[in-house]
Amino acid sequence: MFRFFENLIDPTATPERPEPPSGLIAFYWHFLRQAKALFAGLLGAGLLLALGDASVPYFVGRIVTLVSDTPPERLLAEGWPVIAGLVGVLLVFRPAVLFARGLIANQAIGPGFSNLVRWQAHYHVVRQSWGFFQNDFAGRIANKVMQTGPALRESVVQTVEAIWYIAIYGTSALLLLGHADARLAIPLAVWFVGYAALLWWFVPRMRDRSRLASEARSQLTGRIVDTYTNILTVKLFARARDEDTYVGGAMDVLMDRFKGQFRLVTMFAVTLQLLNALLVSAITVAAIALASGRSIEVGAVAMAVPLSWQVVSMSGWVAFQVSAIFENVGVVQEGLGTIARPLQLLDGDGARPLEVSRGDIRFDHVSFGYGQAKTVIDDFSLHIRPGEKIGLVGRSGAGKSTLANLLLRFFDTASGRILIDGADIADATQESLRAQISVVTQDTSLLHRSIRDNIAYGKPDATDAEIVAAAKKAEAHEFILGLTDLNGRTGYDAHVGERGVKLSGGQRQRIAIARVILKDAPILVLDEATSALDSEVEAAIQASLGALMAGKTVIAVAHRLSTIARMDRLVVLEKGRIAEEGGHADLISRDGLYASLWRRQSGGFLEDEPEREAAE
Repeated sequence: MFRFFENLIDPTATPERPEPPSGLIAFYWHFLRQAKALFAGLLGAGLLLALGDASVPYFVGRIVTLVSDTPPERLLAEGWPVIAGLVGVLLVFRPAVLFARGLIANQAIGPGFSNLVRWQAHYHVVRQSWGFFQNDFAGRIANKVMQTGPALRESVVQTVEAIWYIAIYGTSALLLLGHADARLAIPLAVWFVGYAALLWWFVPRMRDRSRLASEARSQLTGRIVDTYTNILTVKLFARARDEDTYVGGAMDVLMDRFKGQFRLVTMFAVTLQLLNALLVSAITVAAIALASGRSIEVGAVAMAVPLSWQVVSMSGWVAFQVSAIFENVGVVQEGLGTIARPLQLLDGDGARPLEVSRGDIRFDHVSFGYGQAKTVIDDFSLHIRPGEKIGLVGRSGAGKSTLANLLLRFFDTASGRILIDGADIADATQESLRAQISVVTQDTSLLHRSIRDNIAYGKPDATDAEIVAAAKKAEAHEFILGLTDLNGRTGYDAHVGERGVKLSGGQRQRIAIARVILKDAPILVLDEATSALDSEVEAAIQASLGALMAGKTVIAVAHRLSTIARMDRLVVLEKGRIAEEGGHADLISRDGLYASLWRRQSGGFLEDEPEREAAE
């Protein structure tokens, strides 16, 4: 039975509607509709449980009346139906309903629904553009994905429970007290007005302060993760104290917001306790006064006093449920601001998979400026023939890496087109486009997985023999065999640490090159591909790179001009335009910009101008 309920929700199933709506109610319903039968069952169980609990004071009052009005010898004969009713509620009905509710809430909704929200939030977020992740902390985004699922679940479950307890307890208490004597219901009616006013004033403020605390918590998480991710930089510059200040500032903000939040909680608790004490006192005095005047039975007093106590006990539970609901709603509100953002780069209607047979690339009057008035690429046109090897040269800020990013469609052009084999990349699916392009970047980031998994990322179905062959071509096989991680895994099974921190820069670069060799795409982009390699290793893999580039269209971006001097054609960029193009010897003989850059090299690197290269 447990397994049946645990398998009612498949949290990692591919969502039918991947993009969550941005409105709060719509956001809730987007997920709730996927488990509406379970929440309906939870609602029904809550109704039955509230009815059962509300019947207990009634049975207690009936038993007291029987005991006081019935001779002992006839007590069991006349009172057994009431006694059986109370025993049935306590020993049979209530445990059965609690068990059913537990199966729904704990086995089905608890693990399944929370992870369904997390999975679908991640499913949408991971498909956001590269620019989306550049504008936020990775830890902050992850924190929102992780927190939103449980907060959404808890707020719904608590709402279902609170609704029935308020409705059933409130209605049954008024009816029972009114039936005994209408005057007993007056204190309860006044109390309900005060209780509603209390919730109306405190709860929205609790929600707002909870949202602010959630934002501060996400900011703190983002800063901590940022510090840990860049721990090498922190150590190299001996800036631990500065990081203390950076993280401590966010911690102070979180503390201030927690203080404000819990001040409200304390004020609410004290005010509610005072209101509850007034209710119990008023009903007790009224019941005793009416009983002394023979207006009500002793059983009514026995019912009224515990019923009022049960109401105030319920009120405290409901009040804190309601405050918890709005606290969780605040967390959900803060999370959906990130999770429910529309995708910034969408495949167009009717987008089709891109098939590349030749590798012909054409930039057709392309302009781009990262959404700003100043353009980084300005009316740029370039034709790269199939199999041609192009080197992009220029100072920082000239637009070299931006062109590579536009080719990969990490950003859409402001104007103009980019064509591959005559097809506009804007009309192709993004995944099929990137599947046709292999990239080796300067800042190589590896996944915190095994060496084998990292190399096979270029071809998930690759055999071990193919993986080893790619590693050998990238001059990586020998050092891989000598690797051991903290868990004793060796060689290709060794894990590389977050972003590959357990490897040297050159080792990471060679793993990345092995991954690209294995992918074997028809178009190759080398963005500072050998910058992290020492001269000996670079020389060793030049032949492998030559074999890798054979038969492919290649775009190489490099500051180290010696690495691209052997390209078929060099394109020299200046302020987003082509300043010169031609072969290395030809450009040197012209004594223009390229020749100037070549002369200014020291150790094979360009001397950068003090201008900022936007987003490169």
